[in-house]
Amino acid sequence: MALLAPERHDRILARLRTRTTATVQEISDELEVTKETVRRDLDALERAGSLERIHGGAVLAGSGARAETPWRERQSRRAEQKRAIATAALDFLPPSSGSAVLDAGTTTEALADLLADGAAAPPAAEGGTRAIITDAVPIAQTLADRPHLDLEVLGGQVRGITGAVVGDQALAALAARRVDVAFLGTNGLDAAFGLSTPDAAEAAVKAAMIRSARRSVLLADATKHEVSSLVRFAELSALDAVITDAEPPTALRAALDEAEVEVVIAR
Repeated sequence: MALLAPERHDRILARLRTRTTATVQEISDELEVTKETVRRDLDALERAGSLERIHGGAVLAGSGARAETPWRERQSRRAEQKRAIATAALDFLPPSSGSAVLDAGTTTEALADLLADGAAAPPAAEGGTRAIITDAVPIAQTLADRPHLDLEVLGGQVRGITGAVVGDQALAALAARRVDVAFLGTNGLDAAFGLSTPDAAEAAVKAAMIRSARRSVLLADATKHEVSSLVRFAELSALDAVITDAEPPTALRAALDEAEVEVVIAR
């Protein structure tokens, strides 16, 4: 089945993050589309500031390990896959009286959408509220008025490109919390490097979330597989489970198995 433009863009950027440069011919062969289609995709990504065109191909804008795409642009990409991952994540929610922390990211936002719609809400006869902590402004906006949830938003500075709260205030709050489960996002999931993200301040918050949680579950679609970003925030062994939309490549799957991380393929 032919890939939609947002899916092609994700695949192109994922390739550039792992290989630094790519030619039009290489991308055309990998995606099984014409070179004219690739050139249009590269032009669109260059206008968005995600890459730089070079003769015959492209490189990531600036340092590949620090490339970030604004969260509003990422919201519509691979929406079906992210919703499938979020639906599978419902099985990892604690009971209605439990607690969870939701990291910033468009896949965790998909989980927040399900929670806002009442997924896994306790029956009215049972009552009870589930405590949710988040560092994500978009998630806070989604969950703010839901009576079956007790919402806490971490304080600190907001990074506009991701909508994530960072800084000492957020870290201090997480250090004083103990939640049942952390649902995490990532920019990269690599067999050797582990979990990574471009920004050191966000990496610190993600690491603090893992420390605050009894269980840690990563929500990561296949574009994050075999990708390394600038700052590592956790080894694979820090995770209890990874929920993704496609079987990880052989080396990554072997590393996850060795680290005793449960792998869930959302369909």
